[in-house]
Amino acid sequence: MSANFLRQHAEHQYAEELHELKKADQRQRPPNWQLSPWAVVTYLLGGTLENGFVVSPKYIGERRLMEIAVATLATDRALLLYGVPGTAKSWVSEHLTAAVSGDSTLLVQGTAGTSEEQLRYGWNYAQLLAHGPSEAALVPSPLMQAMRRGQICRVEELTRIPADVQDTLITVLSEKTLPIPELGSEVQAVRGFSVIATANNRDKGVNELSSALKRRFNTVVLPVPATEEEELAIVVKRVSEMGRALDLPAEPPALKEVKRLVQIFRELRNGHTEDGKTKLKSPSGTLSTAEAISVINNGMALAGHFGDGVMGAQDLASGLLGAVIKDPVQDKVVWNEYLETVVKERSDWKDLYRACRDHA
Repeated sequence: MSANFLRQHAEHQYAEELHELKKADQRQRPPNWQLSPWAVVTYLLGGTLENGFVVSPKYIGERRLMEIAVATLATDRALLLYGVPGTAKSWVSEHLTAAVSGDSTLLVQGTAGTSEEQLRYGWNYAQLLAHGPSEAALVPSPLMQAMRRGQICRVEELTRIPADVQDTLITVLSEKTLPIPELGSEVQAVRGFSVIATANNRDKGVNELSSALKRRFNTVVLPVPATEEEELAIVVKRVSEMGRALDLPAEPPALKEVKRLVQIFRELRNGHTEDGKTKLKSPSGTLSTAEAISVINNGMALAGHFGDGVMGAQDLASGLLGAVIKDPVQDKVVWNEYLETVVKERSDWKDLYRACRDHA
């Protein structure tokens, strides 16, 4: 794969790890799986193989959640990864698909404008007008391709898709078949086929899933990181990976700056300070781990291109305000109160307080 790509697919970026796991994997594999369920979980959570090869963790969190997710895919049930924005749903979905099918590109991106054709199939209208409905005129969707190949199709942001289009999945998930009435035929799913959908309940315009569709999924809720140490480890790991991928000229940020950002996000998210002594108002945004990673990357870019290459309080503050203040009225009040009652009172945070005040 070209090193010029901004972002490689998981199966290419981690090709060496997948190859080593495949060589070492002697356990039973479900039909059309590239790895056994044990090896898929090892790929996700990391570990050391018998030959000494180290597999890096892709998800830092509770092992049992990943075991449940992988076990679901080994049955005839589809998997729904559910949680607030920024809890690595799409990240886990991509890596699960890469490890199981070896191809994470069969993707339907859910939006308010997603149509039934994008989920089922479309038509090449030139062929359709010239020769009428035929197999040659059919344009298969990623879902149809996954059924034919016995692979996994990813459906991102399922609850952003209109309810009547969502229900297109019911027949596919229950009968494992996709009717094509225009041809008087159907596509039957090959063994190994499944669907991984992601959804959150925080966005405006969310369309609730029908009871019939919910029953076709096994739901795994991905939580926000349980502890500050866990969230800190996630941010440090992803910032390091993305810094290399983006070729940022700045040095990796000092642990002190990352820790301050994670602490701020957790305190505002939880509604109280770390010691539990001060209650806080929470802003309208989610202040997710993914946003923390973006703030640090933005700070590194500022430091590398417009500073001395070392990310400091000024660089951190520049991205921090944009992450916290989504509503210019309500969130600004919340942020100013936090600055004056918490940040200002911490003796080792004086530089950050001044930097945030400069950007206010």
